[in-house]
Amino acid sequence: MKAVRPFPQKPDAIFKGTLCPLTLMDLNELWLLDLRVFTDGEAYERDTFRQLLTSPEVIARQIRNNNGHMVAFAIGIIEEDGIGHITTIGVAPEHRRRNLARIMLLSIEQGFSLCGVSTVRLEVRTDNKGAQQLYEEIGYTTTQLMRKYYSTGDDGYLMIKAISGRGWGF
Repeated sequence: MKAVRPFPQKPDAIFKGTLCPLTLMDLNELWLLDLRVFTDGEAYERDTFRQLLTSPEVIARQIRNNNGHMVAFAIGIIEEDGIGHITTIGVAPEHRRRNLARIMLLSIEQGFSLCGVSTVRLEVRTDNKGAQQLYEEIGYTTTQLMRKYYSTGDDGYLMIKAISGRGWGF
């Protein structure tokens, strides 16, 4: 198990858990966690997750706590043009601000890199400053404002990052 020192939490607030693949066997737990994470109407349908988790172009990861419960997830897909697309990333509300989203993103990027992907993209709400800051810290750049991108009518930013595309570790 990997211990992660969360930031900006106190040094004694260490999260212990396991980073592992996210598979179709995790579908129900994933869907229920997604409903908790995305309470603004942007949660995925269960069938959407089923389609994603059965696609050979998808790289999916999860973090489980020491009790075996899923506390974070991320799904990326390699699109037809060879660009990696982070389609969703979520962390249980009670486990936020512990570096788990960063770990999920870097793990998906590593999977993309091992598949030869050299560019990754994602979308983020314009009002989600915390997520934007994280993405910028790990190398994403805002390239476009997308008006009314979300089904709620909210605007989003398109963010892009170049990765090696040759495989790397962290």
